[in-house]
Amino acid sequence: PVIGKVMEVFAPGAVVLQCGADSLSGDRLGCFNLSLKGHADCVEFVKSFGVPTLLLGGGGYTLRNVPRCWTYETAVMLGEDVKDELPYNDYFEYFGPDHRLHLPVSNMENLNSPQYLEQTKNQLLEVLRDVEPVPGTQIQTGQVESQLNPRAMNMDVDEEGMEEKIADSQPEMRVTNELLGRKEHPSEQY
Repeated sequence: PVIGKVMEVFAPGAVVLQCGADSLSGDRLGCFNLSLKGHADCVEFVKSFGVPTLLLGGGGYTLRNVPRCWTYETAVMLGEDVKDELPYNDYFEYFGPDHRLHLPVSNMENLNSPQYLEQTKNQLLEVLRDVEPVPGTQIQTGQVESQLNPRAMNMDVDEEGMEEKIADSQPEMRVTNELLGRKEHPSEQY
């Protein structure tokens, strides 16, 4: 619903879609668990709007997964099928032992509660409701707090200033994510 609302509100003449591979399962830095097909479904969804789209790569810290992602998503954008078996090339052994395009996903626990996801979605949709729809004429910006320059909105993800309050009242205490009630995935603790 969020991307659909973004497309409705802004009615872009073109889209630049940056596809970072760090959200793929098994990425060394990211802690998401998307399959290659799930990641490419996002590209397919944006493509479904029929707006000219520039697809950019980005992110990804497990090097053999990044070219897989960009290859597959480029194929999806072009409407081309690609085989799961990788063709022999100079880097073939780098993609072993399976030599396949698609990777298995891990059984990593999803630490996002349905309530948290719903709250985040609702906050984003609320922000988008406050944005003036795409204008029929050229935008003239510059006036502070005009409809074209709306005031920033705080997202209620964390209580504002909580870290500072704890640090000021108990300077000897280390402020941790656990103390603030934030969840971390074990892979974030490297």
